[in-house]
Amino acid sequence: MGNTVSCCVSPESSPKLPSRQPAERLEELQTSTEVSDDNTAPYLQHISDREVPDELALESNPSDHARASTIFLSKSQTDVRDKRKSNHINHISHVSPGPLSKKYSSCSTIFIDDNTVSQPNLKSTIKCVTLAIYYHIKNRDSDRSLDIFDEKLHPLSREPVPDDYSRVDPEHKLIYRFVRTLFSAAQLTAECAIVTLVYLERLLTYAELDICPANWKRIVLGAILLASKVWDDQAVWNVDYCQILKDITVEDMNEMERHFLELLQFNINVPASVYAKYYFDLRQLADDNNLNFPLEPLNNQRAQKLEAISRLCEDKYKDLSRAAMRRSFSADNLIGIRHSNAVLS
Repeated sequence: MGNTVSCCVSPESSPKLPSRQPAERLEELQTSTEVSDDNTAPYLQHISDREVPDELALESNPSDHARASTIFLSKSQTDVRDKRKSNHINHISHVSPGPLSKKYSSCSTIFIDDNTVSQPNLKSTIKCVTLAIYYHIKNRDSDRSLDIFDEKLHPLSREPVPDDYSRVDPEHKLIYRFVRTLFSAAQLTAECAIVTLVYLERLLTYAELDICPANWKRIVLGAILLASKVWDDQAVWNVDYCQILKDITVEDMNEMERHFLELLQFNINVPASVYAKYYFDLRQLADDNNLNFPLEPLNNQRAQKLEAISRLCEDKYKDLSRAAMRRSFSADNLIGIRHSNAVLS
């Protein structure tokens, strides 16, 4: 209801909205809140201008819908296919691929990792997130950007920016070192790294931008800044990031955060299903690139720890179930209810 796009196209085709430049998108967001010319009432955007068809939303907004595939995983498939092809050629030519680095469980030994969707491993998660950013930069379609994210116009340090800063793609190690430094200094969690990637892909989708050598540092910094404030209870202030990055000013951080939020249309919600999708896609990315999570043999101490965590979760869900049963009963729950016999006098 109120959707004017879905009724104008055939069900077989997916509707497409006309592409706009990032500057036009930002200008539209800024002017949509201004007062109209007659000064009688503020401008209110019609609901038909704000609604997006379900087909288009699923296709272009993976950070909002769990069924849409993540952008970084699709961008990495080209390199993954090349690696598999190279390994196949080496196998045919009887060239040894080297020692196996992946551990496999057996009847006597079980290898597990401590990385779960609720408690990811910090180091492994940052490696996967930075690898996803690396594939975003390497396999980008173009170099669409905004001045607020340009490192030449808004440098993060007093060191002169190289002339070829916009042409040389950063290596994965450089991206990892930059993100790892911020997470270590600000004491951020692994969950914050996953939310950072969600906000980054949401920015690229909403604002129709590309993360490239000229803007990747400031886009990643803006995503980390926003994710830390949304996810952590005790968020790091902008002035704290100015102490980590000595040469950046608070005014610059505030302006970048404001533009970031406007380009996101102030949509900072991350559904649990979207978070889980990004987590498992990051694990898939790690497996495709031989970034194995640290595996340790299951011993008595770790088995008792896992059992305690499982029991804790089970008790928690039982308490929630009892609370729901006390509030209301449905026909499905009447089977397990016992009533005492009536006493007739």
